[in-house]
Amino acid sequence: MKNALSPRRARAALVALAAGSLALTGCSAGGGSGKDTSQTDKDAAAQAKTVPIGTVTDSTGPAVEVKGAHKGGTVRVYQRDSFNHLDPAQMYVSDLGDLSKLIFRGLTTFKQDDKGNKTVVGDLATDAGQMSDGGKTWKYTLKDGIKFEDGKPITSKDIRHSIERMYAKFITDGPTYVQQWLSGSGSTYRKALPDGPYKGDHLPNSVLETPDAKTVVFHFKQPQSQLPYALTIAGYSVVPDGAKDTKDSYDVKPVCAGPYKFASFKPGKGAKLVRNTHWDPKTDPMRHQYVDGFDISFNHQYSDSTKRLMSDQGEAKNGISFTNAVEPTQTKQVLDDPSASKRLVQGYQPYVWQMNMNMDRIKDKRIRDAITYAMPNAQIVRINGGSYGGEVAGGLLAPTVAGYEKGYDPYGKLKHPNGEPEKAKALLKKAGKSGMKLVYAYSNTEIRQKEAAVIEDALDKAGFNVQKKEIDAASWYEQMGKVKNGLDIYMTGWGQDWPDASTVIPPSYDGRTIQNGDANYSHVRDQHISDEIDRIKKISDAKKATPEWQKLHHYIVEKVNPAAPVFYIKSLQLYGSNVGGIRYNTDTNYLDVNTLYLKK
Repeated sequence: MKNALSPRRARAALVALAAGSLALTGCSAGGGSGKDTSQTDKDAAAQAKTVPIGTVTDSTGPAVEVKGAHKGGTVRVYQRDSFNHLDPAQMYVSDLGDLSKLIFRGLTTFKQDDKGNKTVVGDLATDAGQMSDGGKTWKYTLKDGIKFEDGKPITSKDIRHSIERMYAKFITDGPTYVQQWLSGSGSTYRKALPDGPYKGDHLPNSVLETPDAKTVVFHFKQPQSQLPYALTIAGYSVVPDGAKDTKDSYDVKPVCAGPYKFASFKPGKGAKLVRNTHWDPKTDPMRHQYVDGFDISFNHQYSDSTKRLMSDQGEAKNGISFTNAVEPTQTKQVLDDPSASKRLVQGYQPYVWQMNMNMDRIKDKRIRDAITYAMPNAQIVRINGGSYGGEVAGGLLAPTVAGYEKGYDPYGKLKHPNGEPEKAKALLKKAGKSGMKLVYAYSNTEIRQKEAAVIEDALDKAGFNVQKKEIDAASWYEQMGKVKNGLDIYMTGWGQDWPDASTVIPPSYDGRTIQNGDANYSHVRDQHISDEIDRIKKISDAKKATPEWQKLHHYIVEKVNPAAPVFYIKSLQLYGSNVGGIRYNTDTNYLDVNTLYLKK
């Protein structure tokens, strides 16, 4: 999943319980101690554990009640970036994760307890799936009483349609796991249904079968033990078959199945969510509908949302942000404030912030190595909030991935966190590229602009001629996702969709996936990587596959170097004093919107 840092995947470790304290995050109330209570890699390790598969009972609603919760009121939401997609099939960025949990539902979902422990359960389905044929066949039975916001019952026909429409050419930004497992690796899966279901064509029953209105059966050529995890992703949420699927236009007017629906949406300005009266809590094991709705406004930089929530005045008492963090320069002030320090939630995120190097344009590895050595990692971490915002990265797999190797640092970023300009300059000279023009793209947010200044300075010292190009944050990933983007270097954040490197390496570094909207931002085309991905995917035992993924990770970082690791991301968020039910969501990696209520 793409991270929202610019603008916009196992999951978070510790949970911040609400009721006004951060008891489980280590961030204590009553500021002024000067003690660093930020998350560490020990916290992150908890989310690298395999998430268990739940039972039918686990999948049955209603969700466990939140202590002290009651109904009523509207939550005020301050967001930096506008929602660039409302079509769930196009949702694959972290700032849409919270939104998707409020308005959409899929076959499966993650259910979390108050200690941050997750279980994969049935959402629209009665359980997380019935596996047979060694994992090649998965059967799902739909629950009774599940409906869209217009009251139309959700049937297997809708599930089939939701999967098949993801083959259509206009779907460019969503996940591709299930399509590839069903119809071929890379972008070749689209050939199986190039127009999606819109011209009356369908995947054959030998691939995707709906024998009756309540049954969906997936048939794979290879065992796919991780299907229940993949189906939790927002991109696989249900979309109605029929006239209400307006293809491209669905992206601004979706049909909801979660506890809330859109009352309005004004791109670039704001949105209002209200109760979906056709959502039945008895069918839902993880969501609540305590508040009447959400009043969301955009264009709030982190500095603005932090000031508003810290002041805790007026509507801000009922305020949150789905994804805005505490503004880094205000972190100490917030931690030292007796009131604000009691209203914090923090967690370790699964993202690695990295500087991608476009290998279509930067073909010489010596140049890519020079960029990597030159990067001022520590300065970038400071700009992002110091130890509360992240920690210097040595590799491209986060501490939240199974098998994470602490201390792995082939480019010496931990030993030389401010960069090694002289080593970079020597490599550039050896490549015969001293003074090389480098087109560096960054987004037009306060933090990215500050980063751009220190990165430009570091690269200049290494002998590059940096040409900066500012890009609108709301369309950042669309622009970076273009194969011919005209750029040399640009930063993105990617994290696992569940605790397995198979959700990082294949989408990010398999050359067969390259197409507009794909996550292979460096345009890596390496046969050894592709061959190893195919080999490792056939290892059904995750414990045996994990060290093989780590070996491949070493090859990618040391022999290819498509992206310079910058830092592992953490989250620190502030909320209003009248908001209850706050905890850290170990799926979306931000505060949990499913448990919110207003105290009065």
